[in-house]
Amino acid sequence: MDFALSAEQQLIRDSAARFAQQHLTDNAAALDEQPERELPAFLGRLRQLAQLGFMGLNIDSEYGGSEAGTVGFSLALTELARGCAATAVTVSVTNMAAEIIQACGSEAQKQRYLPKICGGEYPAAGFCLTESNAGSDPSAMRCRATRDGQGWRLNGSKVWITSAEYAGLFIVWAVTDPQAPRGRGISCFLVEADSSGVTVGGREHKMGQRGSATNQVHFDNCWVADEALLGDCHKGFAIALGELAGGRIGIASLALGVGSAALDYARDYIAAREQFGRKLSEFQGLQWQLADRYTELEAARLLIMQAASTKQQGGDFAVQASMAKLFASEKANDACYTALQLLGGNGYSREYPLERMARDARITTIYEGTSEIQRIIIARQLLQQVG
Repeated sequence: MDFALSAEQQLIRDSAARFAQQHLTDNAAALDEQPERELPAFLGRLRQLAQLGFMGLNIDSEYGGSEAGTVGFSLALTELARGCAATAVTVSVTNMAAEIIQACGSEAQKQRYLPKICGGEYPAAGFCLTESNAGSDPSAMRCRATRDGQGWRLNGSKVWITSAEYAGLFIVWAVTDPQAPRGRGISCFLVEADSSGVTVGGREHKMGQRGSATNQVHFDNCWVADEALLGDCHKGFAIALGELAGGRIGIASLALGVGSAALDYARDYIAAREQFGRKLSEFQGLQWQLADRYTELEAARLLIMQAASTKQQGGDFAVQASMAKLFASEKANDACYTALQLLGGNGYSREYPLERMARDARITTIYEGTSEIQRIIIARQLLQQVG
């Protein structure tokens, strides 16, 4: 298997790295500490990313996309996350929403919404699946969509919705056939954020990735036309499951970026810091810690590349994505913990970026499917092979 990058993929990676260095790294701490004050600048950077093609990385050019493929998407997410995980997750979820529309939408839906997402008219797009009683088991959702004339009326609430505060469009899942077995009577709708009956709640006060707004979204008799139905009626749950697998490649890539940035910072720190009359980097125990963590992240990178390559080629990538997400997220947390420890007391201080990186990495084992869910998916596939 050849993971050598094409010239185009190298350009995407390098462009993302350059943007992160110039616009994200130095602003990440302020965005984390005062996200609401920094929101205008944050939205400005999202628009810049859209203009550079990062909001439609795997979208056809006729709709304003970059046609970079899943590998290009993964490379970009890793580099952006090195600078700011909150920015990277916004890019990841917005790309995921765009991919759903391209894969399942009508031509009219694609023409109407994809240029607005890819071009930055919409700062972001939201993925409204999770509910307070339907987290790891989204088939238990209670949000309903009932027929009303030439359309549907939505009622219910969604929670933990990334970018809801400034998203221009929501992809919303709701039960359309309450009598169907769980998961089989769910449909998917495109709902513009300024639609009547849509209300976005206040920001959640999160441990990490604080610069990315996470909110509840409430639908109170929100009417949408039949044209808002995405894909086939009652078959929306399959859309969610399929796209969550793709989203896991994005989160794995993000985790890799955060973990790599933390280790690089710690490596440079111990190479310069002296204790007991010599550089910290000369102590074998610290060398071994670095070696172990870098090796683990390189293994994570290869898992991610395999999943991204398989998806890009149209293969069955779901289990590979779960493996990549599981391993990358957990090893990124290990990397951040080790990096923080190598800085000693300084690592615990907000004057240094390690404590923020550790907080940012923590959520990667939870969203887009917890580590426990990934293990269930992987084990189920393994056991199917023996009947």
